[in-house]
Amino acid sequence: MAKRVQATIIGRVQGVFFRVTTQKQATTLGLKGFVRNLTDGSVSLEAEGEEELLNQLLRWCHEGPSGARVDEVKVNWITPLNQESEFSIKT
Repeated sequence: MAKRVQATIIGRVQGVFFRVTTQKQATTLGLKGFVRNLTDGSVSLEAEGEEELLNQLLRWCHEGPSGARVDEVKVNWITPLNQESEFSIKT
């Protein structure tokens, strides 16, 4: 059964390829959704798929790519949308 998670990643997460590497990670896991930068310097993502795969992505988000410093990951489980066909980067 598919689940959907919304997460906000706070720290030094812009300008360190966080979105690109998140997209790679999510795609490798077979997840759908998106990632984008927010104006406050954080990164937001929504991902949909199997719960264990979503938890793997969230664990990765606590570390991020080299060069990132993750201070906090806020997580909110929401209703699946079943709308995306891939995991994309939004601007």
